[in-house]
Amino acid sequence: MVERTLKETTLELLAAILPGELDADERVRQLLEAELRRKLGYYRRTDNALAQKYGMSFVTFLSDGEVQRRDYSWEVERDAMEWETAIGGIEMLEVRLQELRQDAAVDTSGSA
Repeated sequence: MVERTLKETTLELLAAILPGELDADERVRQLLEAELRRKLGYYRRTDNALAQKYGMSFVTFLSDGEVQRRDYSWEVERDAMEWETAIGGIEMLEVRLQELRQDAAVDTSGSA
């Protein structure tokens, strides 16, 4: 287990932003979860917007060869890269959120 010390100013800011009886680790975890959820929302909105634009899921977009079918246009290429980033981001962030929540559950149960 790695333990780090936070500066007093950081602790004060954490307490001001997230008041209550939480320790510094719990406050940092809440901020991490909020940031992960914010990014996840961004990637989901991107996925939904592109699915609506093309009228299909990313998997269908790839399997139907939409990039090739649309003559490798810059817009379609850019959308494909953005969509792929969003899908990968969704998968990665969901895993990270699960890890963060599981780790927090272990900490609160006292059986680390």
